[in-house]
Amino acid sequence: MSTSFLIRTPCSSANIGPGFDVIGLALSLHLDIHVKIDSTKQSSTLPLNCAITYEDQSKSVEQISLDPEVNLITRVALYVLRCHNQRAFPVETSVHIVNPIPLGRGLGSSGTAVVAGVMLANEVGKLGLSKDRLLDYCLMIERHPDNVAASLFGGFVGTYLNELKPEDVARKEIPLSEVLPAPAGGVDTGIKPPEPPLGIGHYRKFDWAPEIKAIAIIPDFVVPTANARNVLPQTYTRADVVFNLQRAALLPAALGSSPPDPDMIYLAMQDKVHQPYRQTLIPGLTEILQSMTPATQPGLLGICLSGAGPTILALATDRFDEIADRIIAHFAGNNITCQWKLLEPAHGGATVTSE
Repeated sequence: MSTSFLIRTPCSSANIGPGFDVIGLALSLHLDIHVKIDSTKQSSTLPLNCAITYEDQSKSVEQISLDPEVNLITRVALYVLRCHNQRAFPVETSVHIVNPIPLGRGLGSSGTAVVAGVMLANEVGKLGLSKDRLLDYCLMIERHPDNVAASLFGGFVGTYLNELKPEDVARKEIPLSEVLPAPAGGVDTGIKPPEPPLGIGHYRKFDWAPEIKAIAIIPDFVVPTANARNVLPQTYTRADVVFNLQRAALLPAALGSSPPDPDMIYLAMQDKVHQPYRQTLIPGLTEILQSMTPATQPGLLGICLSGAGPTILALATDRFDEIADRIIAHFAGNNITCQWKLLEPAHGGATVTSE
């Protein structure tokens, strides 16, 4: 007898407009994990009882490991399983990953993989954890709640992290090496990894006007998140902080109101915290943000960098091809090729269904 199921996890766009590290949006581009467990077998020769296959639909050049100790999805699953005294996957577990999400492009590919990993552990380990508790596990590994909360719960979300108690600070980030059979040194925390505190982060779903779709323009190069973080300043002026706070306070209401108000949305999506500093990493970004407005482009509502970039997210109600072509032309002027996708909010978040 065998058991088969599908885990579907939407990608996400974070830092929406002024919502740096706060506001995220799940989008209708899904990472699919097809899982099969052959319960007729009593033992397995597979490493950690798990065989991984990978189908790349994203046109990414990065190589994905098929070693369950290395692959991000299965390593996350192992961390969660070992927190519950399960050392490996059930005997003869096959994990087939189908990924259309480009890696390192600002569409939350790592956060999506982390969410898929905790969902995988919850299912194969029969752990019965709620999604709220799964968020805690996600945040032990991926410290950006806007990405993982959007992928886990779906829709348009605002997020925040709790201040940890002193006794919890030491375990706020668990190196994934600690779940491996041979830890790098010291105490073997992989035997029983530290579990996350309860309620590390929280989220709130906002309304989303049904007329609004998201155009993702995906340039053909990678911006590593570390590089995108390194260009940001350590401090900001009060004026820039107030500028973002004013707009972040209006943005959920603006994007949740039907019919959408293009002028309000465009103004509410302005940012002075991360986009101005990342323009050096993304040729053409400044020109795109300045030249594309509802006044100059019918159908456009607002435009921003998706996550750390280089993907550009344009929110619009129509003229989608025209808007995408104009943005792609700006990139072409800098000798950068792009693909683009018309996406909608993925309101359901991560799901598990039988196959």
